[in-house]
Parts: sequence; structure tokens; C-alpha cells
Amino acid sequence: MNLRKNLTILTATFGLGLVLLTTQSCHKDDNTPAKMSLYDSLGGTTKVSDPANSGQTIEKGRLGLRSVVDSAIFVIAEDSKINPYFHTLLAEVGSSNFTGFTALSKNLTDFFCVATGAKNFNYSGKNMKDAHNPATNSRMNGKAGSDDFDAFVADVVKAAKKNGLSDQLIGQVGVVIYSVEGAVVQK
Repeated sequence: MNLRKNLTILTATFGLGLVLLTTQSCHKDDNTPAKMSLYDSLGGTTKVSDPANSGQTIEKGRLGLRSVVDSAIFVIAEDSKINPYFHTLLAEVGSSNFTGFTALSKNLTDFFCVATGAKNFNYSGKNMKDAHNPATNSRMNGKAGSDDFDAFVADVVKAAKKNGLSDQLIGQVGVVIYSVEGAVVQK
């Protein structure tokens, strides 16, 4: 799949850059600025108005990640390749019950916040293997294969582009996603 190849190249390039930066940071002098995390690149801890919660503020980095997560959920809902895995969620949303959507959005946003360098959040959801196994998560409708994972990645890339993320930032998100591929792909 061409998308997978492109994202793999972006991911590998970013990963190599991380290794080089990490190696260089061990030898840097005190005048070299620290490398920004992906979370910082998305705005970090700067507080902004939360468009989903009137009168409340949210860290700009979290807002950026939540925006991608929420967009990805909607892209996935339209993707006939993988939306059957989310039958329960889609049925709830179709009945105007957004409880499951809200919980999924929060868990995924927490996961991405922690995985991208946020300091003010914790991920308390299921581990990735249990979260994607119907035997331990009744909300999953089947085990995902490699093609399903590729479709998920394509949907996340589409959502990230809708939210204006650069190819570099998408590559960094790809590093996070590919770090859990072994736990998500179970067939």
C-alpha cells in the first residue's frame, strides 16, 4: 500500500532524527535549546478557549490532539473497511448517545497526550492488546488484521491533514501509532 510506504518512510525518517537528536543531546552544551516534543509542537501547555466546552480552557497541545482524534473517529465512521469494528459506538451515536464517543475520544486523546510528551495527563484506559481484543473489550467487534491497521493509519492521516498537521507532525504521530501495531493487530 502506497500510503503505508509513505508513512513508514516518514516514520523511519523521524525515528532516525530522534535517535540522532537523542545522541547529540547527550553531548550538547548548555547553550543548545532542548528539542520540542510533538505535544509542544502542537502548542504545549499554553491555555486556549475550549471550543467544545464554553467558558473553559484547554492546553493547546491537547486541543490539537483531540481535534485529530475526533476527526479520525468521524473518518473511521465513514470507512466501510474498518467501521464494522466500531458497530457498538456507531449504533450509539446513531441513537444520539454520545457517551461512548466521549469516552473513546478522552481515552485516545489521553493516550496521545502521554505518548507525545504531555506532562499534565495520564492514560488510564486498557492496554492496547486488551482494548483491541473482543474477549476483553465488548465494544470491539472482531480482531483487526494488518489491512485493518493500514486502513486505520490512512484514516488518521486523513484526519491529521484535515486539521492542518504538517507531514513532519504526521510522521511523529505515525511513530506513536506504529509503536502499538503489534498489540492492535491480533489476526
